[in-house]
Amino acid sequence: MLKVGLLGAGRIGQVHAVNISGNLRSDLVAVSDVNMPAAEDLAAKFGAQATSSEAIIADPSINAVLVATSTDTHSDLIEAATAAGKAVLCEKPVDLSLERAKACLAAANASGQPVMIGFNRRFDPNFAALKASSLKGEIGKSELLSLTSFDPAPPPVSYIKVSGGLFRDMMIHDFDMANFLMGERPVTIRAVGSSVVDPEIGEAGDVDTAVVTMTYKDGRIAVIKNSRRAVYGYDQRVELLGSDGLLQAQNMLENTVVKSTVAGVSSAKPTYFFLERYMPAYALEWEAFVAAALDRTEMPVTLEDGIAALAMAEAATTSAKTGEAVTVAY
Repeated sequence: MLKVGLLGAGRIGQVHAVNISGNLRSDLVAVSDVNMPAAEDLAAKFGAQATSSEAIIADPSINAVLVATSTDTHSDLIEAATAAGKAVLCEKPVDLSLERAKACLAAANASGQPVMIGFNRRFDPNFAALKASSLKGEIGKSELLSLTSFDPAPPPVSYIKVSGGLFRDMMIHDFDMANFLMGERPVTIRAVGSSVVDPEIGEAGDVDTAVVTMTYKDGRIAVIKNSRRAVYGYDQRVELLGSDGLLQAQNMLENTVVKSTVAGVSSAKPTYFFLERYMPAYALEWEAFVAAALDRTEMPVTLEDGIAALAMAEAATTSAKTGEAVTVAY
């Protein structure tokens, strides 16, 4: 049984608490948060103890921690937890600084403890099935990947100011998905971004609409499209073109009813946001982490994967500012 301490009792921490408690091989024993009442409320729901992150990390009876705190704390907590002999699942991104993330990797490797980064979309059943079909060679050699990721509405500007920017905060999921589906990392990245959804986002130094084109050493291409606003719902689609065919993963809809009348044909909208869309993926992600931690097998998403996605995000940020293609420094 994996004894788990949850660091962070916010929205995503609450999702993880459900999955930790619902897994037969893990037990949520402690919760921490900078807002102690939030930690106390969440801990009470699952029969856990509310305490500090430092106490959780120091507790020898706890053998794993899940880091769901603000991004600027991730590297410090990964280092402290692995130094204390604990397995770690940390939400993305590893850090807002690529240099700091690499230092974190060195420290974690020196500890010998396993670390997994929370790129939950790899565990989405639809995307996983698309990946499996590609690996089987069902469309031949993959040649062109297109990833669409549109949020239904932008977050508050107060969040934008501390998020690290769209490429590090939002598109980083798509960078990791591209690595997952293409089976390798791109060589160059060219990005364009603008603020057309909310001028205050631009005034805060960020963009809310962006397109990235990535090229690989063998000439293959991947394209990512992000927007902070899609009024019809959470738009999450993947299209992979190969030499022998095409694989597509379409949106998850609110229901499967299709209405066909003389006026036309219509169906339901996509699910509203990530909690509705990716709940099964979060559960499967946690199941994979528990299995790797207890069985001492390799983590399915590594700290190195997190650093690769962050390097791509930094390259995209630079490209969007300069207008030039950037060679990614992994």
